[in-house]
Amino acid sequence: MSVEAPSLSLPRCRGRGDPNDRYLSDGEKSPNLAPSPAKRGRVGVGVFIALVLFPLTAYAVTPGERLADPALEARARAITTELRCLVCQNQSIDDSDASLAKDLRVLVREKLKEGMSDAQVREFVHARYGDFVLLRPPVKLGTLLLWAAPLIALLAGAAAIWMAARRRAGFPATPAKALSEEERARLRALGVSDRD
Repeated sequence: MSVEAPSLSLPRCRGRGDPNDRYLSDGEKSPNLAPSPAKRGRVGVGVFIALVLFPLTAYAVTPGERLADPALEARARAITTELRCLVCQNQSIDDSDASLAKDLRVLVREKLKEGMSDAQVREFVHARYGDFVLLRPPVKLGTLLLWAAPLIALLAGAAAIWMAARRRAGFPATPAKALSEEERARLRALGVSDRD
């Protein structure tokens, strides 16, 4: 007596259509598990919005640094967005995670709690760290080059483009000089026309 193993019927793909278009063994179509294009589009828009809005909420200020008084905290945030991180150099101390930036944020909040005005706090930090700590340094002789650098770069680029255009217009293509009799004879010997 022989015992046959039960046969297993696996889902098969029929034809050259969609690979997700599979059929069960009894001819019934299996559900398509791929998301629809409309659903993929909504997910893409959601991811885009999250990526655009996330940087707006990314501040380095920790909850432990915040002041209990909302008005005082708003003043502190206004001051710290105007001060440069001395470590990162391209961020305000409000956005920076550097430990020096944290120390400066705490210092600003302490001075505000002591009763200093916003201008006094800025002047205190400026006196301690110099013009570099300000994201918008004052216009004076020492910072004049810093303020004028973008304009100088723009003017230098415009001058370079203007000079290149003038040079190109001033030097037309050189005309071909006439062939000598010896060159014409050599061309005729090679069977090439000797037209200029």
